[in-house]
Amino acid sequence: MDFKENKAIYLQIAERICDEILLDKHPETERIPSVREYASIVEVNFNTVMRSFESLQSQEIIYNKRGIGYFVADGAKNRIKEMRKNNFLKSDINDFFKQIYTLDITMEDVMKMYEEYKKNQ
Repeated sequence: MDFKENKAIYLQIAERICDEILLDKHPETERIPSVREYASIVEVNFNTVMRSFESLQSQEIIYNKRGIGYFVADGAKNRIKEMRKNNFLKSDINDFFKQIYTLDITMEDVMKMYEEYKKNQ
């Protein structure tokens, strides 16, 4: 996995796991790879992945069945979408609006691009 320097590695791993949940690679209520397995997959230290799992567990995205492993929580997809939506609306959208304003991009241009994007999905 290629990591970005501007964000903690454990957070990037947690985001990747969330992406995998959203893409149904790890369906709700199903087991996810163990901490050691995931550390091997993303080629990082076991402790880094453990921190990712703890973060996801505190957000109720995953839960631990002692002695069995970690599982995707029921409703995790909706929680992930809601958290990402809130984050986007609180921080990312301001940068977006700043860019379209400074570059003189009209909302009509944005809507055309959005409609084209939806068609290609």
